[in-house]
Amino acid sequence: MTTRTSRTGWRAAPFLCVAALALSACAGAPRTEDAPQGFGGIDPAREAMALREAASLRAKGQRVWCVPFARNVSGINIRGNAHTWWGKASGTFDQSRTPAVGAVMSFRSTSSMPLGHIAVVSKVVSKDRILIDHANWHRDKVSQNMAVIDVSAKGDWSSVRLETNPDAFGGVYPVNGFILPPEADQG
Repeated sequence: MTTRTSRTGWRAAPFLCVAALALSACAGAPRTEDAPQGFGGIDPAREAMALREAASLRAKGQRVWCVPFARNVSGINIRGNAHTWWGKASGTFDQSRTPAVGAVMSFRSTSSMPLGHIAVVSKVVSKDRILIDHANWHRDKVSQNMAVIDVSAKGDWSSVRLETNPDAFGGVYPVNGFILPPEADQG
């Protein structure tokens, strides 16, 4: 008994690949729907570079820290531990109590987080809920689109809770505010 194979499927393969690539371009569109006017949000090339850098560090057995990751994604060139960023940004970068896509969220240092923490806002969901991208919340890992809710009494984002597991929010963390990247500066 002989089996006959069809080559028709192979002839269609290049067309299917082109169609798949064309459709996948829609899924990778920049997240700009929540950005302030005149600001394009997170630069996909910067974000991709930051993710590659984090993967490279992990592959070498090195630590992945929140500061270099946030600096690479946001373009905010501040050096030093996370707890120093809010003070160093003053007079150099615009600062806000309102989240914006691409802004760096500056966490205050606490006894459990003495070096502070920073994260980049990836989406503003509502007036009291955002998504963030950040590194080293879970040791040496990058977390993307992690939900954060404002639990401050005044609704000013001075106290937040982060989604540590799906639909499970952890303890309350104090926040300084949001450092706007250079592209967001309005003069």
